Amino acid sequence: MASDLQTSMMISAAGMRSQGQRVKVIAENIANANSTANTPGGDPYRRQVVTFKSVFDRELNADIVRIDKIRPDNSEFNLVYDPVHPASGPNGYYKKPNVQSLVEMVDMREAQRSYEANVNMVDTARKMLMSTINLLR
Repeated sequence: MASDLQTSMMISAAGMRSQGQRVKVIAENIANANSTANTPGGDPYRRQVVTFKSVFDRELNADIVRIDKIRPDNSEFNLVYDPVHPASGPNGYYKKPNVQSLVEMVDMREAQRSYEANVNMVDTARKMLMSTINLLR
């Protein structure tokens, strides 16, 4: 039984690591939401998206979650007309990142809740393990 509880704790820990990495990517997106290109007419920061994959861990003999890829979001940039802006091209428009703060905040909240669910699982498994140890005394 202790081995099963330890395995469940390790599975949850993998989930916590993955969600922690996801939060870092989301924070980077939010930090760059108002950045512009370094050169006139150039492309600004492009939003990053995290994808997950299930990986079989031979040591645990169980599937765990890992980050598969951190890839760019290929949606269109937002165009803003401002001919005097340093990043404006010859037509007077400059590109703003394809980051939408509201979407990032929703993603952040989802990642936070997933992280918290894994923390609760680790805590529950720890309590069960301690109860088992107390019963054996």
